[in-house]
Amino acid sequence: MTDEQVLADTRHWIEKAVIGLNLCPFARSVYVKNQVRIVVSHARHLDAFLDELDHELDLLVNTPAEEIDTTLLVHPTLFPDFVVFNDFMNVVDDVVLEHELEGIVQVASFHPQFQFEGVPPDDISNATNRAPYPTLHLLREESVERAVASDAGDAEAIVERNIATLRELGAAGLQALLSKP
Repeated sequence: MTDEQVLADTRHWIEKAVIGLNLCPFARSVYVKNQVRIVVSHARHLDAFLDELDHELDLLVNTPAEEIDTTLLVHPTLFPDFVVFNDFMNVVDDVVLEHELEGIVQVASFHPQFQFEGVPPDDISNATNRAPYPTLHLLREESVERAVASDAGDAEAIVERNIATLRELGAAGLQALLSKP
């Protein structure tokens, strides 16, 4: 799998699901302004991936939002198991604290087998956090707050709307939407 394929798959997901279904009401504006950085990791172990996370956190906070508003750090092979990836998010939270970025940057996680606790694996609501590859989404808290304060509504309402949208679409509809021509 090439970087070009991983990037193309990730962009397709952003355009068709995240923006196309309005799962993230503030994604479109930064995406069309080319302020979304997508990085494909080649780390062969967790330590190297953490080094890349360190680099991307530093780059994000030291670059004006007009240039990079948000970053997707994608690793197509390091985390095939969702449970391992989900557990790894505790380490990611610690890294954010080590960088003294609590309240400045938040990290959202996406995984092809994402599953909310207590929700069956085939429940369509899990698709709100499913991406083609394991992905860390580094978000500036200031940008999220500004977007939510504008016209996007509160985070809980967004989650409820996303689940309703996906339930209406259904698994077959989502699969059709994400299939490539």
